Amino acid sequence: MDVEKILSRLVRIGTVTMADPVNRVARVKFEDSGQSSGLLYVLANRPYVPDYDVLQKTEKRAGGSGDAAFEDHDHDLKIKPWMPRVNAVVLTVYLPILDGDGFILGEIGALGKLKQWEDQ
Repeated sequence: MDVEKILSRLVRIGTVTMADPVNRVARVKFEDSGQSSGLLYVLANRPYVPDYDVLQKTEKRAGGSGDAAFEDHDHDLKIKPWMPRVNAVVLTVYLPILDGDGFILGEIGALGKLKQWEDQ
């Protein structure tokens, strides 16, 4: 296999066919070959959290009309790292070694939009 062919297979676009949020892995079907990947690791990404040591809440919403049902209030937030969903179009990268591990870098948008861009 020549170097150009190896490099062309390091960074690829595909559609998620299976996602396992517990283990942070997913499988991807590549449009260029129709083949499915093995399990790819989803890169650890950190959601923006203002303070890691306290419960996150929404900002206070002002109540209205003096009725108890409309008092000032906030809501607890559950913040989780991003995980691709089935049918999401993602960008992947592989380590440049034989049978190297692969990783999902992130979601890049709808496949139809990508094909339109490639045709231009």
